[in-house]
Amino acid sequence: MQKTKKSVAKRFKRTATGKLMRRTPGFRHLLGAKSTKSKRRATRDKVVAPGHAAPLLRCLPFGL
Repeated sequence: MQKTKKSVAKRFKRTATGKLMRRTPGFRHLLGAKSTKSKRRATRDKVVAPGHAAPLLRCLPFGL
């Protein structure tokens, strides 16, 4: 029986078209030193590159 890798399930989400989305790093602390532009961009989720997404999708067999 194949299980869901919970560490992957907590960090990534799957879109309706099957792509993986991830959070932008560096947005938890030391925000005063970052520019407004970089903070604004960090609020958006990013798409995981296809080459990195393939092994991650195998960790999510039930498509979370």
